[in-house]
Amino acid sequence: MSLSDSPFSSHMKAALAEARTAAMRGEVPVGAVIVAPSGEVVARAGNRTRELADPTAHAEILAIRAACAQLGSERLSGHDLHVTLEPCPMCAMAISSARIRRLYFAAPDPKSGGVLQGPRMFTHPQAHHVPEVYDGIGEEEAAALLRAFFAERRG
Repeated sequence: MSLSDSPFSSHMKAALAEARTAAMRGEVPVGAVIVAPSGEVVARAGNRTRELADPTAHAEILAIRAACAQLGSERLSGHDLHVTLEPCPMCAMAISSARIRRLYFAAPDPKSGGVLQGPRMFTHPQAHHVPEVYDGIGEEEAAALLRAFFAERRG
């Protein structure tokens, strides 16, 4: 689904902006935004694994940390996460732990995805909370950004 077709286009566009910024820093271009029940963006982040020398510094994790710090709570009940790439298993479990209401993601990740690909973390009994999942919003734009990033590195 293209962004112009989606009622959630502004939030995915914000996540794509974070992904582009991550790419400019030499990070894998993944961006995430967390949206409060009011519709306000309360946190935004792009990947920073290289910059922070931290393998857990994925966009989703950083956005969840920022939103939780802002709210003073480890739970983000009622909040939605918009991310440009299907979350990996680590991020999927963080989404579950944070009690994110809805997950919207753009591009699937056949290699490292943990939601609809691979281990499908939300189907495990250890996933104490399962968000509503919506995929394909802005998929073409997110996939093109990722392809261009990796093509440039392969040279």
